[in-house]
Amino acid sequence: MPKLFRKKDIVKDLSEDDANLNRTLTAKDLIIMGVGVIVGSGIFITPGIIAANYAGPGVILTYLLAALVCIGAAFCYSEFSSTIPLAGSAYTYSYSVYGEIVAWIVGWSLVSEYLFAASSTAVSWSAYFRNLLAGFGIELPKALQSAHGTAGNTQGRFDLVAFIIVLVATVLLLQGLTESMKVNTIMVYVKIFVILLFVLVTVFYVKPKNYDPFLPFGVGGIGRGAAVAFYAFLGFDVVSSASEEVKNPKRNMPIGIIASLLIVAILYSLVSLVLVGAVNYKQLNVADPVSHALNLLNLNWVSGIVSLGAIMGMTTVLLVVIYGGTRLIFSLSRDGLLPKRFKNLSHQGVPIGSTFLVGLVAATVAAVVPIEKITELVNIGTLLAFAVTSIGVIFLRHSKNTKDLKPAFRVPFYPVFPLISFVACVYLMTQLQSFTWKMYIIWTALGLVIYFGYGIWHSREK
Repeated sequence: MPKLFRKKDIVKDLSEDDANLNRTLTAKDLIIMGVGVIVGSGIFITPGIIAANYAGPGVILTYLLAALVCIGAAFCYSEFSSTIPLAGSAYTYSYSVYGEIVAWIVGWSLVSEYLFAASSTAVSWSAYFRNLLAGFGIELPKALQSAHGTAGNTQGRFDLVAFIIVLVATVLLLQGLTESMKVNTIMVYVKIFVILLFVLVTVFYVKPKNYDPFLPFGVGGIGRGAAVAFYAFLGFDVVSSASEEVKNPKRNMPIGIIASLLIVAILYSLVSLVLVGAVNYKQLNVADPVSHALNLLNLNWVSGIVSLGAIMGMTTVLLVVIYGGTRLIFSLSRDGLLPKRFKNLSHQGVPIGSTFLVGLVAATVAAVVPIEKITELVNIGTLLAFAVTSIGVIFLRHSKNTKDLKPAFRVPFYPVFPLISFVACVYLMTQLQSFTWKMYIIWTALGLVIYFGYGIWHSREK
């Protein structure tokens, strides 16, 4: 039993040079990384779903509420990352304040987030790319367009485009973080330009009558809509996984996490506000509400640019979530909970084994599993990590294991803020479907088999 709750010696790990990553990232890099991973397909899909089914023109309120929940968790992540600048995100934080078994469950949950987020993003990327090819009269064989069981394609057997794009992203990450960040930076700027273009063009078509009634589904629709809107913000926690590769992490980590979340909240609010102002919310219950609205307004030239921006957006998401997954596997391996081959670094300072593992698994899942099944595990693992990290701030400040570490950032209104953040995350977990919980229990059971079969016997912590 004592082994299950042994804690990571943070002071020792911070002083060791064995298998440490190179510190090359600045606060600007972190902000770009955060915006890159958060602003993905969500901004092009969720506003219409939320407006048509939950909040009507009041969709902006759902994004603001979801942003507040995320900012609460972001404050808690910032205190942890400025105190414990090591790779692993919520897994490492849990290891330091709760003990090994809790850390493993959190880490294993995050593995599902990164793996399946990469796979689902790749499948969406494939769909947009195939639509782009169709515009030039190019079409892949039906069997290679999607996985078996995908709705709308009974002949689908293997999603070739999704498989290839994950491998391309993996190869790019193997070249080193500096090189992949350059590509990511360019695509993030293009993505922001496309979003602002949509806002600037569409704002001239806004009609005040489209905002009436403002809350056709009642005030309760805001909360239900926020549970959906929350998922469009997922990913900022990936920034904290870069702690070990950041220059002056005690200063730059809080800046990167909070600034990226605030920028995204502003972008989401602007898009949703002009979207429902230009087109009646009842017409937005489609998979591509942004492009659909532009088509209704006869702005087809903008629609084409937005579609290209969606592909750019999902490419940056793909790069960052694969990156986050590789650093998590690296941390688990370095701690002895997974085989040590996954912590080996290349000459560029890239964890080769973990990068290959995440890339190959994510590519295979994207190619052979329908997207509606892939996405089930993404959200619950993230919410668990948010909840554990939020309440963990209280343990952090009273833990003997971290008493000698001085955070550069402290959560405001302590302990009220962490408690509110914890309750908000748990509430959103209760809103998830029962099928999601069943899948999560199966995934966790598999993780416990691995832990008790290997991890508990090979852990570095004695």
